[in-house]
Amino acid sequence: MPGIAMADQVCSLCHGLTGESVSPMFPKLAGQQKEYLKLQLSDFKLHTRSDKSGAQYMGGLTHLTDTQIAELADYFSSQSPMRADADTSDARGESIFRNGIPESGVAQCSACHGAGGEGKGAVPRLAGQHADYVISQMKVLGQTDQRPRGAQMKRENHSLSDADAQSVAHYLATLGVKTQ
Repeated sequence: MPGIAMADQVCSLCHGLTGESVSPMFPKLAGQQKEYLKLQLSDFKLHTRSDKSGAQYMGGLTHLTDTQIAELADYFSSQSPMRADADTSDARGESIFRNGIPESGVAQCSACHGAGGEGKGAVPRLAGQHADYVISQMKVLGQTDQRPRGAQMKRENHSLSDADAQSVAHYLATLGVKTQ
């Protein structure tokens, strides 16, 4: 099955046709970094990404071909960037995102994810992502070894309090394209 057909018939059930998931259980994929998408789909295919919720919904992807992975990554990365979930910014979250928490050894998120949360290459776009999804992924990345490509995030997340993680996630949700 071509990637575009798979996006329409399979992926859209959770992520929406253009990658604008309406449920915070499922990440938005619209405008996500192509390289990041390829790596994540490959990890699901090979069962090396083992976080419980991801494996529950994506575990059946062992049949994906490299061509399908590339087509899906091309499709979702070419969509308009994620739309913002929230209108009101979080000042604490913005400060942590831009400056980190130097006294606690927390690096600024923008150093890797970009000044606007756009990501680059293997580093995911976070601008406009569901806050609840970001929070759940911070927990997965910070407390487990279930994400093989998350070693850097595991070190950073250990220093963030739950309240700070929520602030950053809520700030990121405001960075996407505003809906009309």
